Amino acid sequence: MPDPSARARGPIFQVDAFARETFRGNPAAVMPMERFPSDDVLQALAAENNLAETAFLVRDGNDYRLRWFTPTTEVPLCGHATLASAAVVLERLEPGRATVVFRTASGPLTVRRAGDGYAMDFPARPSERIATPPELAAALGADPIEVYDSEHNHLAVFATARDVRALAPDFGAVARLDRPGVIVTAPGEPPYDFVSRYFAPAKGIPEDPVTGAAHCMLVPYWARRLGRSEFRAFQASSRGGEVVCRLRNDRVILEGRAVFYLEGTAEYGRARD
Repeated sequence: MPDPSARARGPIFQVDAFARETFRGNPAAVMPMERFPSDDVLQALAAENNLAETAFLVRDGNDYRLRWFTPTTEVPLCGHATLASAAVVLERLEPGRATVVFRTASGPLTVRRAGDGYAMDFPARPSERIATPPELAAALGADPIEVYDSEHNHLAVFATARDVRALAPDFGAVARLDRPGVIVTAPGEPPYDFVSRYFAPAKGIPEDPVTGAAHCMLVPYWARRLGRSEFRAFQASSRGGEVVCRLRNDRVILEGRAVFYLEGTAEYGRARD
């Protein structure tokens, strides 16, 4: 029987995803483990890391099981932490590999090398147009020209990239909306086809620097609007990040680079039997 006072030790990586250099893109912690500890330990680790997402990896045959936690909750899909996890597997854990499959709450997610970056195969998130909820416009402090909705997020469309960059939301009001997150978007400025930002204070992330999962909703929208299936996008947070996007039937391919910032060892509560 395991010693209940035992503590676990394991590697931890911090990776800037959707970035060409450190201090850009979206930082994620990645923690490979022999097995998942209890959910409260995973949540405590994510809170301790205090990044938008911490990814937890457990080897499962030739694949990996993958879970994502913000500092306050587990989420069903996270793009930048998947990109960071792929970099850890393909560059540190198994540097001879070209492709990895992650088993997740959103199904199997395949990531492969693509030039000097990585390409992720994610499920598309279609949306439907709705009347602008007054509380959404009030929370954003501006009136979008149209609003779309899915079970995951509101998508608020603005006329120009300048409008998107100028937004200063009331995060308390955003957190009280009936969706866990709000994506805002507008046509891009060259060389980008569209820009976006993402607000999710209800998940402990007032503004996420670069959000892969948001692009699963953005890409189908812009494909309908522009009549195209390939895009170069920019998430206009203070850190900023570039995402190359392609729509393939009901899947979205997201490409980006990743930069290692930190590698070390974490010590924490014992793993579950």
